[in-house]
Amino acid sequence: MLRTLLLNILAAALLGTSLSADVRNIIVIGWDGAQRNHVKEMIERNELPNLVALCKEGRLIDIDVTDGATDTKAGWTQILTGYSCSITGVYNNIRYQPIPEGYSVFERLENHFSTEKIDTVAVIGKKNHVGNAAPKKIPYTRFEKQLEQKKKGNPAAAAALARTARILEENGHKFAFIPGEPWYSASRKMDLFVNGLSENEKVAERALEEIEKRKDRRFFLFIHFAQPDHAGHQYGENSQEYTKALRDDDLWTGRIVAKLKELGLYDKTLVYVVVDHGFDEGQKSHGYAPYVFLGTNDSSVNRDGDRADIAPTILKRFGVDLSKISPPLTGVPLDEPAPRKIAPAQKPAAQARSKKTKNQPLQSLGKDSPALEKLRMLDVNDLAPIEAVNLLKEIKKEIE
Repeated sequence: MLRTLLLNILAAALLGTSLSADVRNIIVIGWDGAQRNHVKEMIERNELPNLVALCKEGRLIDIDVTDGATDTKAGWTQILTGYSCSITGVYNNIRYQPIPEGYSVFERLENHFSTEKIDTVAVIGKKNHVGNAAPKKIPYTRFEKQLEQKKKGNPAAAAALARTARILEENGHKFAFIPGEPWYSASRKMDLFVNGLSENEKVAERALEEIEKRKDRRFFLFIHFAQPDHAGHQYGENSQEYTKALRDDDLWTGRIVAKLKELGLYDKTLVYVVVDHGFDEGQKSHGYAPYVFLGTNDSSVNRDGDRADIAPTILKRFGVDLSKISPPLTGVPLDEPAPRKIAPAQKPAAQARSKKTKNQPLQSLGKDSPALEKLRMLDVNDLAPIEAVNLLKEIKKEIE
């Protein structure tokens, strides 16, 4: 079944589709946390009919994550900017900053067409990880109290907040600095940025309203479905709940396409179903889950690619001259040749550490050392400075 589908999609790409060469609108539909293998297994079982129908007009391709974390903040930032995490400063859910002004697809399209000639819209399920909160500087004593209160209700959120905060000292006073969320700057240049809607149904209903409202205008619309990620964290990647959430993504994707057809917009609208990260096989985590996909009715897409290749593809289809973008985009449009980037089976940093610890063991530490276990598992990009200091103290204490 899967092989037949892929052959059909290839044939559609070669023979052409009913889509007009004049691309007026683009919709990016995000399936947060959709693991590629799980999706392909569901396709084999005929459980994702709307995704299959969309791809029959274009392509279904493999996307790998080779830069930045396999998490939400890093994922959607890269997909919607086309840049490496070293350029945006959004490395993962803990280490981040506002995307530099002008770097997002939304802002580039506003500049390309002028604000009066395109509507840029984002309708988002998640809150903080696809958020636009402003930076905060909090007196340290107040921050400590907030942290203690948060620990009682949500220990995981408290730990994340503690890792994100940077402790500053100014004129003898201590402060906790919380960086602005990635979409803090970009959202202020957009026509609509609404997040925290949670359930797919609420996201889709709002998205359908926005399509109806903007049917007579050019638009770029990002729709973010969060339920697969939530189900994966709660029940695991191989759970029925995770599968059900993906079916729900497919259901609402179909209704969005149906709305475009009802309004006579489909033939001039490209739709891309994309994913920020996958899920660790059979687990409730995505510590290293770089295997995702892109499904589209865009028949110009002709190769597998990297997560950073999605934004350049969108910009090119809107007629933006990529050669004039500064700094140059990390990704390459998916209708242009590029070296295939394939994510290794093991997380590169962890792989390097495992080789080092295997060949040069820390003889002073026992095999059950908590500090050594942390050292093996951590990614340097995940470490806040205070954590690095504390870990070194733990190692020193164990050695002594």
